[in-house]
Amino acid sequence: MPRKFKSGDWVKVKGSRTIQKMQVLKYVPKKDGFLGSIDHDNYLECVWYKHGERKVAVFHQNKLIRTLETGGLYNTFPRPRKRSLTKNLKT
Repeated sequence: MPRKFKSGDWVKVKGSRTIQKMQVLKYVPKKDGFLGSIDHDNYLECVWYKHGERKVAVFHQNKLIRTLETGGLYNTFPRPRKRSLTKNLKT
C-alpha cells in the first residue's frame, strides 16, 4: 500500500471531533500480531499538544485525513503594537 502522508503534514482522525489536529512525525514499523510480519508503510507517529502537554500516538494511515488548515501546534495571540513616544511629540 502506498504512503498517503509525509512528515510535516497536518492530519485529523476520521470521524473524531475530540482530537485536535496533529502533525505527522514519521512512518514507524509495526509488527502484525497475527502474521508476525513487520509493516513499514501504514502506521504513522503523530504529535499534538493538549494543555501544554505533548502527546504522541501511532495511527494507521487509513484512519487519518489531511486537514486544510496548517500552522503551529500552539495557540498564539497577536501582540499589541509598540508605540513610540517620540513620534507624537511636536517641537
